Amino acid sequence: MLALRLTRGAHPAVQLRRLLVTVASAGTGFLLLCTLGYAMSHPDDQDGSLLRLAWCATPLAATVYFAVAVARTDPAGRPRPGLSAVGLGPTRLMAVSATMTALSCTLGSLLALVFFLHLRGDLTGMPFDGAAAEFLAADYELPLPAALTLLALVPVTASVAVGLASRPREDRPAPARPVIRSFGRFGAYGTATARETFGAYGRFGARLRATAPRPQAVETVDGGAAGADADANGDAAVPDPPNPEPDPGTLPETLPPLPAEAPRGLPWGIAVLAAGLAVEAYAGSSGSSSEALLPGGVVGASSVLVGWILTALGLGLAGPGLTHLCGRLLQSARPGALRLLAGRVLMTESIRVGRPLGVVCAVASGAYAMAALYDTTEPSFGPLTTLGLLLVTGCTVATLCTAAVEAKQARAEITAALLRLGAPAALLRSAAALRAGALLAVFGPLTLLVAELAALPLAAR
Repeated sequence: MLALRLTRGAHPAVQLRRLLVTVASAGTGFLLLCTLGYAMSHPDDQDGSLLRLAWCATPLAATVYFAVAVARTDPAGRPRPGLSAVGLGPTRLMAVSATMTALSCTLGSLLALVFFLHLRGDLTGMPFDGAAAEFLAADYELPLPAALTLLALVPVTASVAVGLASRPREDRPAPARPVIRSFGRFGAYGTATARETFGAYGRFGARLRATAPRPQAVETVDGGAAGADADANGDAAVPDPPNPEPDPGTLPETLPPLPAEAPRGLPWGIAVLAAGLAVEAYAGSSGSSSEALLPGGVVGASSVLVGWILTALGLGLAGPGLTHLCGRLLQSARPGALRLLAGRVLMTESIRVGRPLGVVCAVASGAYAMAALYDTTEPSFGPLTTLGLLLVTGCTVATLCTAAVEAKQARAEITAALLRLGAPAALLRSAAALRAGALLAVFGPLTLLVAELAALPLAAR
């Protein structure tokens, strides 16, 4: 009931993102039901049915990934002060986020079932003059348990993924650095807080600067010395400084804080990407007899599919590291305020934005490779292939946009502090354009290069 109330009273932008999750769930559920229809109408082609079911894993993964991104930006599942007092702690908020995701995906699955039954002619007459009867198995009775099992894949997988992504995490203290004891000056044994250069001990005034200065007497208005007088208890009266410095903790941060460390997935991403390209090249040169039908009717070796999966995984792993590298390059060579702000934001948001950007790069390279191999004289793109491509592309692009919205919400306080300090709004827009240009300059050629290398094995067959 709480999840329903939070769903009904959300902002229109939040409702739009939930509606997109419902649409993606409906499209994936419809593809799964069409796979069931093909298996019913072709009982002898078990390999083809399993291959179609395996290809449905890509839209399913894209839908679940998009649902997790939407749940992370949903204000209903965000912890706020005072919610724990009314019983909405981190665990309860995790359950609310998972329930809301399950409701959105379940609604999409029901829409897919209704549309599938309508195309089969079970609800009304056969639409489109029976053109969809072949791959929907309209002449066979639909096994309802099998259909419900396939439709439950999206809500269950998405809700479990959202629960795992939004589970409460305890902040573990950083491991203490090992204390290195060494022999210091004149054989003194202990811990050295800072290394000193040769001759620092005997440098003139080095010991005097290390000690705090003693309070001096301050002349008062009547000619007395405040430092020379003492009260009844014998304590010296030391006046406060006239202009105390402000506490650094109360000053607003004008720049995003630097991450503690760079993302560690760049070497692994490059290694997995190289492995995927090597597998594709080996499949193209060996001419394996085991072939599978790729999207769009392209026939290729089964190892090509493994190579494409490894390539996509490598780009997803390397995305945060490449984004962090873009931010570091923007701040090189004596940067100004614009490049410093743009680079610092990219370094801070490298994990949040880099991973969806790597996935979009992988999808774009796969789509480019398929378009390059597509034969216009013999069109083979069917409606289900087109629906699958639209689902994967739309979900990945929507996930990237959602991650950008989440990043904007995360730096809202810093943006407000910059505006209070007098930073023009044009500076913030220019920084955003500079970030987008830097990412496009790095990921654009990378996408084209990976697409060309991925299309070479299939073009040679």
